[in-house]
Amino acid sequence: MREGKYGTLLTIILVIVVIGVIVLLGFLGYDVYKKNTTKREIAKVIEDYDTALNSIDDNNSIGNTELPDIDAKPTENVTTNPNTNTTTGGNKTRKTQYKGYNVEGKIQIPAINLEYPILEKATPSSIEAAVAILYSANGLNQPGNTVISGHNYRNGSFFGNNDKLKLGDKVYITDNSGTKIKYNIYNIYETSPDDGDFIMRETNGKREISLQTCTDNSKGRLIIWAVEE
Repeated sequence: MREGKYGTLLTIILVIVVIGVIVLLGFLGYDVYKKNTTKREIAKVIEDYDTALNSIDDNNSIGNTELPDIDAKPTENVTTNPNTNTTTGGNKTRKTQYKGYNVEGKIQIPAINLEYPILEKATPSSIEAAVAILYSANGLNQPGNTVISGHNYRNGSFFGNNDKLKLGDKVYITDNSGTKIKYNIYNIYETSPDDGDFIMRETNGKREISLQTCTDNSKGRLIIWAVEE
């Protein structure tokens, strides 16, 4: 009788363990699927964005070349503004887009094999799609501080590997004019989520960027400062 009870209990425990393993594998599988899907989407956006910038280099302006526009509807009589990487048609204006947000540039960090489009505005939905501008004093690659925010995902997506960066590592920012600037990392620190002193900091006329993400335990913020080299 006792052996029967033990056998039933063992069976229940085994079933619970099997269910737990299945749920865990499903979660990990979804995480991998999501990462790979995002990686393909980002690669497509980067490819289209680079094509647009190459047309600037080839012609010294975009001229009548229409920029790739992800998820955008066709616009009649479309021309292109070479200074803003913006296509215009009549009174309508649109930029290269991803997930409904304008792409303002591209960030590359070779030390952690990072390359993402920079979206125009940091919102809960935009930083689910890529990295985005939280604040900019005068615009991307302009004098002053520009803060770029991104999630710290366990799978290493977005700014998930920023904690591996070191002083002296390089960050490359390309803006919509085709200008690519190299920035040198000179300050890395952790702070509290309510500390915003780094956002509107003075740069003495220098071009600087600040990268913001969560710490691994999500209780703090990892901040990285870089200045034009």
